[in-house]
Amino acid sequence: MKIKKQVFYRKKHSISRDAICGNALKVLYRLKDAGFQAYLVGGSVRDLLLGEKPKDFDVATDARPEEVKSLFRNCRLIGRRFRLAHILYGRDVIEVATFRGPHGGRLSSNHAGKNEEGRIIRDNVFGSLEEDAVRRDFSVNALYYNIRDDSIVDFTGGMDDLNNKVLRMIGDVDTRYREDPVRMLRAVRFVAKLNFQMEEKTHALIFEMGHLLEDIPVARLFDETIKLFQGGYGLRCFQLLREYQLFKLLFPMTEALINESGQEQSPALQLIEQALRNTDERVATGKSVNPAFFLAVLLWHPMHEYKDTFIERGQHEMEALLSAGREVLTRQQAHTSIPKRFSLMIREIWHMQPQLQHPTRKRALRTLHNKRFRAGYDFLLLRQSVGETELASLCEWWTDIQTKNMSEQAQMCEQLAGQGQKKSKKRNRRHRTLSTEP
Repeated sequence: MKIKKQVFYRKKHSISRDAICGNALKVLYRLKDAGFQAYLVGGSVRDLLLGEKPKDFDVATDARPEEVKSLFRNCRLIGRRFRLAHILYGRDVIEVATFRGPHGGRLSSNHAGKNEEGRIIRDNVFGSLEEDAVRRDFSVNALYYNIRDDSIVDFTGGMDDLNNKVLRMIGDVDTRYREDPVRMLRAVRFVAKLNFQMEEKTHALIFEMGHLLEDIPVARLFDETIKLFQGGYGLRCFQLLREYQLFKLLFPMTEALINESGQEQSPALQLIEQALRNTDERVATGKSVNPAFFLAVLLWHPMHEYKDTFIERGQHEMEALLSAGREVLTRQQAHTSIPKRFSLMIREIWHMQPQLQHPTRKRALRTLHNKRFRAGYDFLLLRQSVGETELASLCEWWTDIQTKNMSEQAQMCEQLAGQGQKKSKKRNRRHRTLSTEP
């Protein structure tokens, strides 16, 4: 590709050192003082230029990973495919990467590799600042802030794209997607996050090359899925994934149900979109979100499909729910792995729904004090909010009982038991009446 180096000095850009994380500045200064090049790079530069607060601060340097480690006692080296240095300051992690060079160079044979489809499987080729820039994915992520003179260095037209709100792949788009198909998911995520438009070739080839994601390790796809749905712009990501026909590769059972319903707004689609609206609102207000809850939403309707099948085979409802939960989670593992800590919570949320829908005097208090009660209760409210109106009185009851002290909660459960006895007597009278009719 055609390279044109541009340098934007301090008066030509809006980044101030005061806006940069103090720990990132420590890393940049120490590398500089040791005689190495040191640049802030990637999303942090992009976000600072857009007036946003970056989540992470990444550093690029000509120092090799072992040289970085020798400068920082709080450093650990990670990665096989990409050798990186992590500088640890408590929970704050500054990632330091050595400039990467092109594949096929003089030193690349033992340090780099691609498979038959062109996907990078090993990549520890070191290079220059310019070579590192053209190896990055999108032009707006290839801007370098130089700690020596506060300038921004741009080799790929990233500043123009940033000003024009365009997401453009660096280099040949076909080759870049083949090198790493996850770039298609990253493109979707950045368009949703930044509210940018995708450049034409970057956009068009996703439809042709989406199938390459099937060769990506499922653990990596899970990590990317969390970034897509838990970053505060999950609803837009979901809509774009479906538009680009990528969602069906990540959650095929869910996509099949959405399409089979024949409705413009299927129950599964309504549940997912409302859950994402709620998630985006929580992230915007600084509240925590748990991936297990949204995964439970995504797989709720597929689980119900399997539950009905198991009931038809003779299992009672709770046994069928357990069997269906195992089946759906096992099948999903073939597309995006779900760590055990999340799969256990997903099943607990599902299992709690019958307990919340059919509370009894003995079980209600036990359910209320279950460690997963809040997640199960929120799930019940979500279901009611998107059309399961028959749950309204139950949601009100569970909301009310949480505001009571222990004696009042016990009293409410006793009243519940009395109501249950009245319903039972009414059913018995109706049954006797029907049995005596000629």
